[in-house]
Amino acid sequence: MQAGERPAATGSVGDQGFGEGHCERSAADLLRVAEGRAVTLAIAESLTGGQVSSTLVGVPGASRVLLGAVVAYATRIKAQVLGVDAAHLERTGPVDRDVALQMARGVRRLLGADLGLATTGVAGPGPADGHPAGTVHIAVVAPWGEVHRELRLSGDRSQIRCGTVLNVIELAVGLLSKEADDVNLVAPQYLQTAD
Repeated sequence: MQAGERPAATGSVGDQGFGEGHCERSAADLLRVAEGRAVTLAIAESLTGGQVSSTLVGVPGASRVLLGAVVAYATRIKAQVLGVDAAHLERTGPVDRDVALQMARGVRRLLGADLGLATTGVAGPGPADGHPAGTVHIAVVAPWGEVHRELRLSGDRSQIRCGTVLNVIELAVGLLSKEADDVNLVAPQYLQTAD
């Protein structure tokens, strides 16, 4: 764990109150806050397969904020479309902090949005790329900062995906609200120094 990062969020999806209603309320909150700040959104999704963008477009008026989404399910699409470093992907695989951050940066740049959101991880039912089901990395990137969170979710495939949707939406709300105590601010790539 790098300095300034919190440990991975853990828990059962059911214990955390993840449900369709909770996701819809969080999506409405994100769209309201983004519209109030005149901020546009773009989403890069892997394990969620379009579920984040679908949750947002389920809210009337989402078109005022959401520009679009890229479902980069295959690893090569993360590199070819979103610009994730292919050598890094080869070294770490897609379930990685820096991959999530690069996906968010890439979709933000690709679609010309203010805020880029990204999800990557293992929905299950079994392990993948050496990681157990429920290992997820989410990231949100904006001109004023970047946030990342590693999640350790339990439950079935559907519950893990729903928990990921809720977490990335709430991470974006936190960054938009500039609640630095509630999000892990990551120095933008050009400010990062080697450990």
